[in-house]
Formats: sequence, structure tokens, C-alpha cells
Amino acid sequence: MPSGSSQAATEARRAEALGARLPPLLVAAERVAATVAQGVHGRRRVGQGDSFWQFRHFVAGDPIARIDWRQSAKSGRPVPDGWFIRETEWEAAQTICVWRDASASMHWRSRGASVEKHERAGLLLLALASLLLRGGERVTMIAPDARPISGRAGLDRLAEALMGSAQDDAGLPPRVPLPRHARVVLFGDFLSPLDEIQAAVGRLSATPVSGYLMQVLDPAEADLPYSGRIRFRGLEREGDTLIPRVEGVRDEYGRRMKAQQEGLAAICAAAGFGFAMHRTDHSPEAALLGLYTALTAR
Repeated sequence: MPSGSSQAATEARRAEALGARLPPLLVAAERVAATVAQGVHGRRRVGQGDSFWQFRHFVAGDPIARIDWRQSAKSGRPVPDGWFIRETEWEAAQTICVWRDASASMHWRSRGASVEKHERAGLLLLALASLLLRGGERVTMIAPDARPISGRAGLDRLAEALMGSAQDDAGLPPRVPLPRHARVVLFGDFLSPLDEIQAAVGRLSATPVSGYLMQVLDPAEADLPYSGRIRFRGLEREGDTLIPRVEGVRDEYGRRMKAQQEGLAAICAAAGFGFAMHRTDHSPEAALLGLYTALTAR
């Protein structure tokens, strides 16, 4: 049985590999787009700073003091067409607060499923952190006494913190102070009552923070593929339920699951959060790509 440290390192390597498989063009395009828009994480735009960003042609109204005379002399063009402005870079790292549901229902998978929900949620969390840290952001767990990390070396620390987190029956993020105007990303099955989820998301949005909620479900939870007489066992003290003919309740189950997801989407929309659902039998790369794109586009 691997040790906790080696298992954390393995998870970190898997997350790095998953993040690295994203199209480099996408990462570069999001980075370039951020030069003209403040408010997306990894933002990088023209402003006051010491790092060179680019040369551009002089336009009417630019201060003469900002002309780079050496570059302008190389152009060989008459003034003012041959004048170039030297632009510097302004960077501001943003704190991204991440959380994974550690309740008992996340430590389950149906027969034939390849991974448990908490494993897939952890992989997505670490892969997202890998991309964010690569882009110069700070990442922190939503947990007591958690501290922001930065730099690629911080991914191992984040993985160890994730692997070492204890099971929590709450199924919702804990009440801990978060930086104002940070971004939060929440991974869980979010099958708790909607009023409890609304209270938790509302508390976060009042900080104020914005962010994203990703519901991770086992395929059997999404489809209820069973038939015949089945006993369902509650994992979080709900008790057992014996259903004589599961196929007879499948349509009603589907309606209730749809209502839950529509409720989650409405809660997120009201709080300024994004929302998506991911099944563990679907590609983690696709989920990560959608999440990363949504975060950087907001």
C-alpha cells in the first residue's frame, strides 16, 4: 500500500499530465486575451511595471517620454510613423480557493464505474490548480488554517493537503475566512437539500467572491439503470430503502434529479457563479477544458 506522501505525489503527476494535455494554443490565447481585460485570473495587461511587454506604434496623445528612441531609429521610417512606444507589463495574481466534497457519498462508485466520485473530483481539482499555478496564480484550499500557495512546486503541497483531508459529513464548504474578491471552485455531488446549498453559496457570494460549482456524479446516479427489487443503502445516515421495481420509479427519479440540477443552476446564477455537471464515465480532459475556459472567460 503506497504511503500518503507517495500517493499524493502520484496524484500530482497525474494532474500535471492532465493539465499538460490541454491545447497549448488555448492557454496562450487566454493569456493574450487577458492583456486587455482585468478580472480574469492570470490577468496580464499593459501598465506600470519593470518587465517589457511589447512595442507598438506611436499614436497621437502618447507622451513623448514613453517613446523608445532606439527601437524607433531601427524602423528607418519618418516621424512620427517610425516612432515606437515601449509598453511594460502589469501582472496581478489572483487567489483561487478550491474545495472538494469529502462526505461519505463521494466515496462510492457503482458496479462497472472506473473511479469513485471523490477521486475524479480530486483529479480535476489538482489539474486545475496545475494550470492556475503555471499561470502565476495563488491557490488555496477552503479549509481551516489553509494558506495560499504559488509556483509549480506548490502543487505537491496542495496534493498532500487534499489527500490528507479528513472525511467530512457536511458535504458543503466549511465556514472559513476567504480573501475578498477571490474566485472559488467547488467540486462535489451537491445532492444535499437545495436550501442548504443556497445558504452555503450565498454565504460565499456575500464575502464577496465569485466562482464555479461542478457537480460530479456516478453514471448510475445520473441514469438509475437498475431494474427489479433493489435495496438502496444510505451512506450518510439516511437509512435503507427497498424498492420492489426500480424501473417503476426511474421517470420520477429523473424528474427529481433534473429539478436538483436546475435548482443548482439557479442558485449559482443568482450568486454570479458558473455551474456544470460531470459524470465519472466522461472524459476528465473535457471537464477540465470547459472549467478552465469558463473561469478565464468570466
